[in-house]
Amino acid sequence: MTMKYSRQREMIKEFLKTRKDHPTADTVYMNVRKTYPSISLGTVYRNLQLLSDIGEIQKVNVGDGIEHFDADIREHYHFICRRCGAVLDLDVRKMRSLIPDASEFFRGKIEGQATYFYGYCPDCLFDEE
Repeated sequence: MTMKYSRQREMIKEFLKTRKDHPTADTVYMNVRKTYPSISLGTVYRNLQLLSDIGEIQKVNVGDGIEHFDADIREHYHFICRRCGAVLDLDVRKMRSLIPDASEFFRGKIEGQATYFYGYCPDCLFDEE
């Protein structure tokens, strides 16, 4: 998809590349606003949606009712902390796709999967000790 260059869209994408904590649109807005004060929340939302739609970032829905965003578009897994709600990348090298097994029992077409791991992040785990 060819689209006109947008400095705002580029700033949003560059900000996401600096983060590993999967920020929300509000967090993106508050941070991008520091260097581009005239940007509106609506512009941030529209550009995050567009970047997600064209596959330049990914939207991560972790069950908290808020969309989180990730500049890492490679296939990978996420860990969600039950106490603080942190969304962290989880490096799992041996995980296999469930799509072939699921497709065996489904007459439609499965195009992807999302797997989340839950528990306590290192900060929350050590706070209990």
